[in-house]
Amino acid sequence: MNQRESLMNLRHLVLTTFCFTVLYSILATCSQAELPPLIPRAALFDNPPRTDAAISPDGTMLAFVAPNEEGVSNIWVEPLHGGQAKMVTNDTVRGIYGFSWAFDGKHLLYLQDRNGDENWHLYAANLHTKEVRSLTPFEGVAADQILTDPNHPNTVLVGLNKRDPRSFDMHRINIATGEMTVEAENPGDVTEWGADPDFRIRVAIALDAKTSDTILRVRDDANAPWRQLARWGFLETGSVLYKKFIGFTPDGLGFYIQYPIGSDKTRVVVLDAKTGEVTREIASDPRSDLWNVVWTPEVLLNPRTRILEAVGFNYLRPEWRITDPGVAADFDRLSRGDSRFFKITSRDSADRRWIVQYYADTLPGRTYLYDRGSGKLELLFENNPMLSEFELAEQLPLMITTRDGLQMPCYLTLPVGVTPRNLPMILLPHGGPWYQDQWGYDPWVQLLANRGYAVMQPNFRGSTGWGKNYLNAGNGEWAGKMLDDLTDAVNWAIENGVADPDRVAIMGGSYGGYATLCGVTFTPEIYSCAVAMVGPSNIRTLFESFPPYWQVRKTRWRLRVGPVETDDAFNERISPLFHADQIRVPMLIGHGSNDPRVKQQESDAIVDAARANGVEVTYIVYPDEGHGWVRPENNKDWMGRVEEFLAAHLGGRKEPWVEIEGTSAEVR
Repeated sequence: MNQRESLMNLRHLVLTTFCFTVLYSILATCSQAELPPLIPRAALFDNPPRTDAAISPDGTMLAFVAPNEEGVSNIWVEPLHGGQAKMVTNDTVRGIYGFSWAFDGKHLLYLQDRNGDENWHLYAANLHTKEVRSLTPFEGVAADQILTDPNHPNTVLVGLNKRDPRSFDMHRINIATGEMTVEAENPGDVTEWGADPDFRIRVAIALDAKTSDTILRVRDDANAPWRQLARWGFLETGSVLYKKFIGFTPDGLGFYIQYPIGSDKTRVVVLDAKTGEVTREIASDPRSDLWNVVWTPEVLLNPRTRILEAVGFNYLRPEWRITDPGVAADFDRLSRGDSRFFKITSRDSADRRWIVQYYADTLPGRTYLYDRGSGKLELLFENNPMLSEFELAEQLPLMITTRDGLQMPCYLTLPVGVTPRNLPMILLPHGGPWYQDQWGYDPWVQLLANRGYAVMQPNFRGSTGWGKNYLNAGNGEWAGKMLDDLTDAVNWAIENGVADPDRVAIMGGSYGGYATLCGVTFTPEIYSCAVAMVGPSNIRTLFESFPPYWQVRKTRWRLRVGPVETDDAFNERISPLFHADQIRVPMLIGHGSNDPRVKQQESDAIVDAARANGVEVTYIVYPDEGHGWVRPENNKDWMGRVEEFLAAHLGGRKEPWVEIEGTSAEVR
């Protein structure tokens, strides 16, 4: 073990010991007996007054997302200093929840689907005319992987499954005219594309349909044939599940990539574009993989110079590694400017002005304008000023030892103001399952803690972020050791006096919904009630209903989950539907009718089976939602029902549920 690894292990020990010390200190000394005032659901789930700020390429304008008069999120633009904000888009139904400036400075680009069907269209909103047009106006076709380049300001590269619904070809689109040409045709196995400094597609990352090995291909120019540069075995790819390519180096001779070979944890290296050899390592952390947010690496890559300036890692809390001395002074200033963690979310073309967002577990966001020349940090807005009136609960990172000796990263949030002993507790397993819960603000967690519940978020084996060994430990363990990990997290909370063993609920969405159904079928003695959202109940039918463009990834699912399509006994063993007669506790179940990943039939089936056995089930369907809720009216309706349900069965407090105007909720 080298000196750096020894230091990292010492930091691990210190942090874990600190977390336990804080917890036991709270348990021993807290004498308050009152929870703080109720946080209204609207403060947590309404669209915030401003969020997602981005500076224009010329540095004179600020764009952001804000609600219109009807409360629907749209894109607004205002002069950076002085002048009136004007709404550029005019969505009246679903809302817009993210965008980027085109480098021409005239258009704003954003994705939107129809009621949660995930057939995303790419839209361009003209800043001056306010005309909004779909650049991908094809019914039933999804846009994927949007690429822009400062040296090609009028062009965008977009993946579309227009030719074949099973795979995405890359198309070059003129933003102003909509003219489209095919840039790279997908042979059927490519899941990710990469552009070179000339904004030509020259990197393709594919999955072998038989083995799920990752194949890295390159071509020497836009007209050259593709050739295989590297091949990585399925078990070796680790937590690099989606976006691996980061960008070409400034000289164009190599590229930065999330690299899974040669260590348990992923790291950033430069690969030679000719030979595929590693020419140098840029950043690594022996404790964790690169920090990925929604399967995209959290890195700071200068769009003009192509210098990789900083890389994020997230062991238990996020950290930056500075990889370019040119930004070291900026990061030092920004670290002093606010006590919370920060991200650079936007920068102008001259690289003089940055938009910086600070956040924490108790802070949904604080957005600043940073001037690199003067070092001045100017507050633009609080992302959710309504919450500044309320006391939010801290998220405590923990390492829990599982029954077979693995170290399981978890987050425990305790309600403010009461002695954290023998509390009602919500176990909240994340979705994916190849994903991870991370430190930061979460409106679900804050609502539950405010109502008096302890909230445990276990990163069970199979979670990403802590290396390939931890990820691969979940292979073949759906309803097996992955479920044991959830039980171990509950038992830890009971044994340490945090949770009342008679008042524990399990709640989750997607895989978390599946884990919830597993919890009440395979370990029904642990839980008093359950809340499942868009959760699969029959894994074979889940596989059968995958969208066409998931086919290339299906082999990986088979390898990680097991032979559910061919082995009846195996599928029945891990599918809660076939064990519904074991359910003993009340359930609240929700689904979106347009869910393309987990079809509504998954919830229909478990609801019918549970009710046939006399179980109390409340079932809510949202016809205008998909794999989760987007519309604030539906979020407030759902969480209001969750509050009522948990209060009835665990005894926590609640803001009374009333029918929300505009919700699409249907009680089935």
